[in-house]
Parts: sequence; C-alpha cells; structure tokens
Amino acid sequence: MLYKEEEIREEAVQAIAREVMLAIRTSPKTRGLDNLSIVLATGDDLKKLAGKMDEMNRKSGGKRPSFSRDALGVESSQAVVAVGVKAPPYGLNCGWCGYPTCEENGKAAPAVPCVFGPVDLGIGVGVAAAKLGEKHIDNRLMFSVGMAVLELGWFDKDVTMALGYPLSVSGKNIFFDRK
Repeated sequence: MLYKEEEIREEAVQAIAREVMLAIRTSPKTRGLDNLSIVLATGDDLKKLAGKMDEMNRKSGGKRPSFSRDALGVESSQAVVAVGVKAPPYGLNCGWCGYPTCEENGKAAPAVPCVFGPVDLGIGVGVAAAKLGEKHIDNRLMFSVGMAVLELGWFDKDVTMALGYPLSVSGKNIFFDRK
C-alpha cells in the first residue's frame, strides 16, 4: 500500500499528541501530587474551541484580539493538547503565596493559588514542548487556548489554570508570522 504524507498527516499528528499527553502525565510534580488534567481536541472540537476563543474576544469588546488571532491557528491545526492544573494547597507552609501557612491562605484568600500548581503546570508544558520539538511538530503555547478550554468545561471543575498547544504539520509553521 502506498501513502502520501498529506494522507496520513492528521492521523500522525494525533498519534504524537497522544504521546505528548503521556509525557505530560509522567512529568515531575511537586511532592509527587498528580494535579494535572490533560485533554486532546481534534476534528469538530477544534472548530468549537476556535469559536469559543473568538467569542471570548467579542465578549471582551475586542480587548483580546489575540484570542481571535489564535483561533485561526487552532482552526487550521490538526490537534490541540491542553493541560490544566488543580491548585489546592500542597501542605508545605512555604509562605510563597503571601500567607505563612496553607491553612491561612485557604481561609483568607481561597482565590490565591498555591504557587506549586503553576510550577507543576509549567513543568508539564515544558515536557510537552520537548516532546513536540523531538517529533518536529509545529506548535505554539497559548494561554488563550487554556482559557477557552476552561470555559468550555472540558476539564474537571477543580482545574483552575490551563495552557494549550495547537499542533500542525504543514510546509510552513502557521503559528508564526501572524498578523
């Protein structure tokens, strides 16, 4: 059987996206607590995600034009991997959140996340970037993707922060030289 690259492109990108999800899952985490959630969007869900991103710009009165710009990249991609984090207190009482103990933070400022959640999220997206680079898949880390995935409810309700990578294989990286 003979295949042309363009015939297997979408399937190949999605297979690599699944590898990226597993790499994120096994990334190092503070205290070994696995507080990451990972989703993969393909097909019609890419259109849904791009539509939500564009809607978020419109609802802001156009104050988030990067959301509409990023939506074009999402819609043109073959897959999106998004990773989110649940940021409950890690019980280290480090004070980096501005409160001397995790308990005091929880009582006084429950909206202030434990700093180790964003650290774990950063490690996860770093591992994803390494895997995507190794596999030569065009990508761009986008907070707009993470925010839209949160609004769409694709993560569990206790996920508070997220970032996402749209993935593409084409003759030129679609995520750069943007308007």
